[in-house]
Amino acid sequence: MATPNLYLVHLSPDQRQRLDELTRNGTAAAKKILHARILLLADKDHPAGRYTDAAIAATLGVHINCVARIRKLFVLHGEQPALDRKQRATPPVPPKVDGHVEAHLVALCCSPPPVGHATWTLSLLVDALLRGRFVTGICRETVRKALKKINCSPGASRVGAFRTRTGPAS
Repeated sequence: MATPNLYLVHLSPDQRQRLDELTRNGTAAAKKILHARILLLADKDHPAGRYTDAAIAATLGVHINCVARIRKLFVLHGEQPALDRKQRATPPVPPKVDGHVEAHLVALCCSPPPVGHATWTLSLLVDALLRGRFVTGICRETVRKALKKINCSPGASRVGAFRTRTGPAS
């Protein structure tokens, strides 16, 4: 015997119209459109009657637990959490260049280049960061992005972390 449905979806006419436009428009993310279709089919006041979770899952090609989870999210938290994906609290890989490494990178850029070199190059900066044990491993592209973020150019004619901006000639 099936358990009774604890989370019944009741869509207002305004919500139904919004979800219907979302599914017909086709400009939203595929998951968002799929979740909107699940909610439309799970609506208690659907014109053809409310579909069961198994029927919705078979129609849309998803697992029955996915349908139950979307219905539960809608009933407990509202329309947006049921449609949108949850944002990650932390990135999957922590950044290699944090404030500490960034400060050392700026200090390196401001210092005179090594003997035999006219300016700092990205490879020289990478080697200096690795020798100083500020990072365990880093590539030139990561150093380049960090320098671009802090507006520092190691090959500039004037040594310093911040270049002076030149405006158009008058």
